[in-house]
Amino acid sequence: MILIDGKKIAAELREELKQEVSELKTKYNKVPGLTVILVGDMAPSQIYVRNKEKSANEVGLKSEVIKYPDTVEEKTILEKIEELNNDESISGILVQLPLPKHIDKQKVIETIIPSKDVDGFHPMNVGNLSSGYESSVPCTPLGCYLMIKKIEPNLSGKKAVVVGRSNLNGKPMTQLLLKENCTVTITHSRTKDLKAECLEADIIVAAVGIPELVKGDWVKKDAIVIDVGINKTENGLVGDVAFDEVSKNAKALTPVPGGVGPMTIACLLKNTIDCFKRAQI
Repeated sequence: MILIDGKKIAAELREELKQEVSELKTKYNKVPGLTVILVGDMAPSQIYVRNKEKSANEVGLKSEVIKYPDTVEEKTILEKIEELNNDESISGILVQLPLPKHIDKQKVIETIIPSKDVDGFHPMNVGNLSSGYESSVPCTPLGCYLMIKKIEPNLSGKKAVVVGRSNLNGKPMTQLLLKENCTVTITHSRTKDLKAECLEADIIVAAVGIPELVKGDWVKKDAIVIDVGINKTENGLVGDVAFDEVSKNAKALTPVPGGVGPMTIACLLKNTIDCFKRAQI
């Protein structure tokens, strides 16, 4: 079995992006800029934002983090986004989720102009992705897609099962696989016979948030399995896939942690650079 090393693939992607930023700097005499807005002091968000900033600096992006207390008014956040929308030195804007309850997440997402929406959450980008047009793609599914392509460059005709239907992962993942001419089935926690669906699949992407849901006897020989889940249990962090069991059948499998996570941040940098390039046209 091939262990899909997200850290290694992300490091290779960052190296490519670093080279690209250097070339863009020579060509345009400026570099892409990423601004992250962080509200509150939730530890996971802080760690995640710190990693984003470190990675952005590593590839040569101009990076800035704007921090607000969790008591900040929604109006303040929306006004700051409008200011960043109009700042030509900013290529990408990201508001770290989750937000405090008094701030309307959808309103925040829709205030970021689509051309700077590096998370790919704006309805305009969601619509463009599902229509097959150019768009920013949510970072986690994009990372999963790039890892699948490393293992199997030609996905045409493959049967893929996506476990999970969230706007964050399941739905955009489906669109990316359809674009590659896969036959895609979206399943979820209410699917009648999830095991039977998974057994049909050449590719399984598990993103449902249920610890070790996908068992060894759910996976046919030589399937590629991508585990997006990250669940805290008494036995530490586990994914949505029962790793030890599934590794006996799968052709390739991502670990948790060290699989999808590193790719998410690398794809955020890729999206920022792509937004910059589209703005130069």
